Amino acid sequence: MFQDKTIVCKDCGQEFIFTAKEQEFYAEKGFDNEPQRCKPCRDARKANSNRGGRSSERQMFDAVCSECGKPCKVPFQPRNDRPIYCSDCFRR
Repeated sequence: MFQDKTIVCKDCGQEFIFTAKEQEFYAEKGFDNEPQRCKPCRDARKANSNRGGRSSERQMFDAVCSECGKPCKVPFQPRNDRPIYCSDCFRR
């Protein structure tokens, strides 16, 4: 049913093979579009992007809880005009 297909990577311009087995997998999953990038470019893009999710290392900032006074870390830059809560106080 499917035959290997040669595609040109839109990032690096190198040709790569979209195998019959890969095409079958795409069809089973309901994917309509063929890949546009070779595997090394796809891997590099995944490593450098944050599409649809958070980066693996989230920047945390030191703060002091406004409720109990404990030092804590928060995932945003604290501002003086808003209270900061540690995890325990935030849950309450």
